[in-house]
Amino acid sequence: MAMVLEQKDFEPIALKSVQTIQQAPALGYWQDAWIRLKRDKVAMAGLCVVVFLLLVATFGPILSSVSYSDQDLLQTNQGPSAAHWFGTDNLGRDLFIRVLYGARISLSIGIVASILNFVIGVIYGGISAFFGGTVDRIMMNIVDVLYSVPVLLYVILLMVILKPGLINIFIALGIGYWLQMARIVRGQILSMKEQEFVLAARTIGASNRRILQKHLIPNAIGAIVVTLSLSIPDAIFTEAFLSFIGLGVSAPMASWGVLASEGVTSLREYPFQLFFPALAISITMLAFNFFSDGLRDVLDPKMRR
Repeated sequence: MAMVLEQKDFEPIALKSVQTIQQAPALGYWQDAWIRLKRDKVAMAGLCVVVFLLLVATFGPILSSVSYSDQDLLQTNQGPSAAHWFGTDNLGRDLFIRVLYGARISLSIGIVASILNFVIGVIYGGISAFFGGTVDRIMMNIVDVLYSVPVLLYVILLMVILKPGLINIFIALGIGYWLQMARIVRGQILSMKEQEFVLAARTIGASNRRILQKHLIPNAIGAIVVTLSLSIPDAIFTEAFLSFIGLGVSAPMASWGVLASEGVTSLREYPFQLFFPALAISITMLAFNFFSDGLRDVLDPKMRR
C-alpha cells in the first residue's frame, strides 16, 4: 500500500543567513613586490641603511658648523674624542665631517652613474633587440668588443686622458657602465617582442617607438631596476679605487677613496684615519648588495622564492 504524505508531515526549515565572502582587492605588480620585499628582513635592513646614508650625506655637512676643509694645525692627528668623533687628520681637519662629505660625493657618483647606465643601456639594448637582424648584429658586436675589455681598465685609461675630477669621473663611468644593462634589456625584449600584446599593438597601428616605450620597456622594468641597484655599489667601489690611486676627485674635496688613501700613509701610527673611511665603504657596499639581492628575489620571476 502506497504511503500518502500530508502537509502535517512536513516541517519548515529556518533559512540560514548566507555569509558573504569578501574578496581581497587585487594587488598590482609593485604592491605585491613591496609586500614580499618587506618580508625579507635583510633587504629591508639594507634599505634602511641606504636611506640613512642618503639623509646623512645630504643634510650632515649642511647642519655642521665645521667645514670639511677647515684646518687646525694645533689639533693634528688627534684620536676619536667628544670634540672630534672620528679624530683628525694630519692637517687638523675633522674626519667625521670629511667622511660625511665623502658620503655625499661617493653616493652622488653611484647615483649619477646608474642614471647614465639606465638611459644609455635601455635605449641601446631596446633598439638593438626591437629591430633585430643586421642592426642587432652590428650593435651587439660593438658591445661584445667593449665588453671583452675589463670596465675598470678603460675607466682608468679615460681618467688618465681626461685628468682627475668629479665631472670626468661621471663621464668615464657613464661611458663604461651601460654595457651590462644593454645586454640585459636586449635579452628581455627579444623574449617579449613576438608575444600577443605586441602583435595586438601593431594591428591597431602603434608605432615602433610607442611599442618600445609603452609595452616592451615597462614589461622589462623588473630586470632593469635590479641591474640599476647592483650598479650603484659597483660605481661607488670603482670611484673609491680611482681616488685611492690618485685618479679621483681633487683636493681639498674628500671622497671615501681619497680618505682611505690618506689613511694608508699613516696606518701604523694612526690607524683610525683608515678605519672609518673603510668602514663607511664596507657598510655602504653591504647595504646596497643586501637590498639589491632582495629586489632581485621579488622582481625577477626566475629568482622568486
